Amino acid sequence: MNSNRTHERDYSQITPQISNYAEKCVTKGKIESALYIEHKVNRGLRDLNGKGVLTGLTEISEIVSKTQINGEEVPCPGKLFYRGYDVEDLVSGFMKDNRFGFEEIVYLLLFGELPKADELSDFKGVLGSYRSLPESFVRDIIMKAPSSDSMNSLARSVLTLYSYDNNPDDTSIPNVLRQCLQLIATFPLLAVYSYNSYNYYLNGHRSFFIHEPDPKLSTAENLLHLLRIDSKYTPLEAKILDLALVLHAEHGGGNNSTFTTHVVSSSGTDTYSAIAAALGSLKGPKHGGANIKVRAMFDDIKKNVKDWDDEEEISAYLQKILQKQAFDKAGLVYGIGHAVYSVSDPRATVFRSFVKSLSEEKGLDREYRLYSNVEKIAPELIASQRKMYKGVSANIDFYSGFVYEMLELPPELYTPLFAIARIAGWSAHRIEELVNSGKIIRPAYMNVQSRREYKPLETR
Repeated sequence: MNSNRTHERDYSQITPQISNYAEKCVTKGKIESALYIEHKVNRGLRDLNGKGVLTGLTEISEIVSKTQINGEEVPCPGKLFYRGYDVEDLVSGFMKDNRFGFEEIVYLLLFGELPKADELSDFKGVLGSYRSLPESFVRDIIMKAPSSDSMNSLARSVLTLYSYDNNPDDTSIPNVLRQCLQLIATFPLLAVYSYNSYNYYLNGHRSFFIHEPDPKLSTAENLLHLLRIDSKYTPLEAKILDLALVLHAEHGGGNNSTFTTHVVSSSGTDTYSAIAAALGSLKGPKHGGANIKVRAMFDDIKKNVKDWDDEEEISAYLQKILQKQAFDKAGLVYGIGHAVYSVSDPRATVFRSFVKSLSEEKGLDREYRLYSNVEKIAPELIASQRKMYKGVSANIDFYSGFVYEMLELPPELYTPLFAIARIAGWSAHRIEELVNSGKIIRPAYMNVQSRREYKPLETR
């Protein structure tokens, strides 16, 4: 294994002393569940029906999962709107014209309107001109400290770009917009180059290559161009990756990483710090890391289910997963269920037909049938075994991991790909927070620790 690290220190060792401290943390830090009910605290800022506590207003996107019938809220097929436009209509529009859509969606999210042809062309030119990194940045920053986690490398690179900005702390809208556009344009480079460094220095890969981005290519095309040694890809591969970026670009102000962007931006901090904080949120397996879990779960299912078309055999193994007897023994079928959607996730609905096309091109239609079978069987099993306040269905993570696998993208880049898309939404929300800047976001926490008398050291 190659390594360019001149000095290393083991931070992983847990001593008996640390174990003792940790036990104190758990013992003294545990709050009784009944207190949350007594004080009417909505854990996770969501009620029992999954409805989020209203903490802000936005014009950027809308998530619809329920409808009013006779004065009552009833679950309905999910809908997602970007700036008032149905995502399904937006996808249908650019797909019908046989063009890439991500750059158009970025324009829409940032500026609130769909671009005209000349406006879109100019905007692509701006992004293309920004699609480069400072001189020696790859060598001095990315390659000097490779990380096994590309999200950490991405966050470190974003924070370091602060030092290359002549006006990093200016939170005026023109300056913040300039910073956001540069980050949107360079995220693919930062992610792929970080992965290449990891692959060479820490993963024992013998070749190291750096492709320069092509300003004339779309974001999706550039990703495949940068990542593959021969830079080759099919039109369908690029279009489906572009679609994945479009569907991951934005998802309301309340998702964890976007809410983080609002919270941190409300403090008046710089763009690089706000986006790095959002990256830290997205890295979590409960948020952006879910598609990796889906892929790992399906690898496990493939090993343990002999007939991928036998619904009874699939159901029996899913039952074991739910009963914590198989896979990671967490009792979860990953990719099934969502905090907001119940009947259906519109992003998964849009994705499904294109995933089928790609599976046919790749000769993986048998794998696609397995995914389809699990998608059909799992919600019924979960509903029969769990106390449900709302229905469950496949979410976008259910299919995105399969798409990335078919595109031969390394798992280490799954969550960074999410970030490459979601930086568009984060940027729009950061600007919205600054335009409507008011008070710093500071929700309340109730203290439930009883008060105690101080004891001098010698009497404790």
